[in-house]
Amino acid sequence: MAVATKGVLFEYGLSIPPLALVFDFNPQSISRSRTVTIKTGDAPGNRTGYDFLSPLETTRVAQGVELAAEGFSVDILLDATDRMDAGDDVAAMFGVQPQIDTLRSMVEPKSQGPGGLQTLSSLGIGGARAFERQETASVLIFAWGLQLLPVFLTGVTQKEALHLPNLMPYRAEMGLTMQVIESNNPFTMADKVRQTAMTALNAATGF
Repeated sequence: MAVATKGVLFEYGLSIPPLALVFDFNPQSISRSRTVTIKTGDAPGNRTGYDFLSPLETTRVAQGVELAAEGFSVDILLDATDRMDAGDDVAAMFGVQPQIDTLRSMVEPKSQGPGGLQTLSSLGIGGARAFERQETASVLIFAWGLQLLPVFLTGVTQKEALHLPNLMPYRAEMGLTMQVIESNNPFTMADKVRQTAMTALNAATGF
């Protein structure tokens, strides 16, 4: 049996309360999807790409590309059994509800508060009407193994499996969908360096 490793999801920003979650993460599968739209022009006879004879001419086969944001889909298990067995009072009282609510807060829009701090939009800090709030999504960092990616959390599903006598769940299966933020930021740049290094390693080891 594989040894469980850790995944981390935390907010890259100043928020009240701070949002961070560490969880066991050794998935059997991770779904990643990415699509690209190829622009090949509309000249008659060239609707599927322009002619080319040598590698030097392939840059004009498609006159441009549009890269869609990469999407993630992962399932994680939240389980408070070990912490309860170790005498953790919070786990014994609330199970994994604090972790569930942290994920739910990560997907909820934020509003800018005093001093640049962000708070959950539903709190209505400052008394502004809903249509006057500057609402934004949380920028999160998803880290596991060698991966460290900035993402938006776009969806959370939960399936509570076991409950305490007070009906607080102490085991829950969570489904997370994320969209990678590919912009000029240190995390994306570092991941591109890692990707290039791994591609070079693949070539050096004989494909």
